[in-house]
Amino acid sequence: MSPMTIEERLALNKYDVDTEAHIRLNENICQECQPRICLYICPAECFKLRDGRLSFAYEGCLECGSCHVCCDKGAIDWSYPRGGFGVAFEYG
Repeated sequence: MSPMTIEERLALNKYDVDTEAHIRLNENICQECQPRICLYICPAECFKLRDGRLSFAYEGCLECGSCHVCCDKGAIDWSYPRGGFGVAFEYG
């Protein structure tokens, strides 16, 4: 049996997405940042570089906090989602 891909593993999770984002980026700081470690550290690949600008989709967040820990510029305002919202692991 071959190991599961990240996409297959993420498909096992259930998300109850809140309309209020639990992670916010300071885009002014992100624009100047190099090497943008958040692009590589997020296991759910929530961070993307689009047309030279960093974007973030909180809806698929695994709530691990890796982005907040690795950001040495203070550009990420991170908290857990409000009660009842967020990810449920291995639900599927």
